[in-house]
Amino acid sequence: MREVELKAVVPDLAQLRARLVAAGAVRAYVGKLTDWRYDTADEALDAADHVLRLRLYEPQGEESHAVLDRKGPTRYENGYKVRDEESTPVVDLASQVQRLRSDGYHVTQRIDREIEVFEFAGATLRIEQYPRLDVLLEVEGTEEAIERAIAGTGIPRASFTAGRLTDFVAAYEQRTGQPAAVSVDTRT
Repeated sequence: MREVELKAVVPDLAQLRARLVAAGAVRAYVGKLTDWRYDTADEALDAADHVLRLRLYEPQGEESHAVLDRKGPTRYENGYKVRDEESTPVVDLASQVQRLRSDGYHVTQRIDREIEVFEFAGATLRIEQYPRLDVLLEVEGTEEAIERAIAGTGIPRASFTAGRLTDFVAAYEQRTGQPAAVSVDTRT
């Protein structure tokens, strides 16, 4: 699957939610999202700009589920961040973790956030709240759907970038003088 996305800092979360609901966006998910990024001992995946990620969704009031994602190198096309991505549902989380360890992978980063996902204008919008970082909005879809969805957010188009999470972390730290925290686990 081809993943196309842009991200922006959310200046006013209540206003964004209100605009999305007023525009007819449908809330598809509310809950926790935890990512564990894996790599080999020599960090070969990172060196090749590949991602191997185990992702756990914990929706409010529903049963959790996990997905194993593999992402290819990042490309930038027409100002959008683009990656090829394969996702596989995980039936048994503990067995999957053991299998990754047995295959020589270890966790290199953990990312924890509370998210709200909306479907709107043919795009998927994910509001992300981290332990200590700006609230972010990720918009995924086709380029056309992304642009339609952005127009409905009330956030200026110029605020959206193809930046990575690390870019938003660096901007937050520079602006605030505080270290960002993208995980509740202080070791990652």
